Amino acid sequence: MRTRHFNEQLIAVILVISTAPLYAQDQQQNVDKLKVDTRNAVGVIGADKRKTRTYCQIIDLRERQQVDQENNKNKNNKKKDKNKDKNKKKAEALSQKINQLQKQLEAEFNTIDNVLNHLDLQSPNGREIALIIQSLYESCPE
Repeated sequence: MRTRHFNEQLIAVILVISTAPLYAQDQQQNVDKLKVDTRNAVGVIGADKRKTRTYCQIIDLRERQQVDQENNKNKNNKKKDKNKDKNKKKAEALSQKINQLQKQLEAEFNTIDNVLNHLDLQSPNGREIALIIQSLYESCPE
């Protein structure tokens, strides 16, 4: 009985050890593909002045949207009631404008946006990918 239990544990350990390199290899392939996809998307946008301008407009509007959201949270409740509809309309207008611009860069922007949403800045690969995207961001005017 003990021998059988030991054999089952041994088999389980061997399976875990033998599949770990495959998992690591798969992870590395995913990271490599992510880097290539990011470089391609940044390259396509960066090579076209119109697309670069559109990308920069999206970033600017998103930053403005974030500032507005923070400001709305920080205002006191009395003013909040008066400006609630006004702020909501402004937020909707910003969202619509961002969506319109994103449609112009659909594939490339979706790639970058997806990468940013899943990026681990604590990992060396994550920081490398962030630098690729930052190169595009740095082409935007202040």
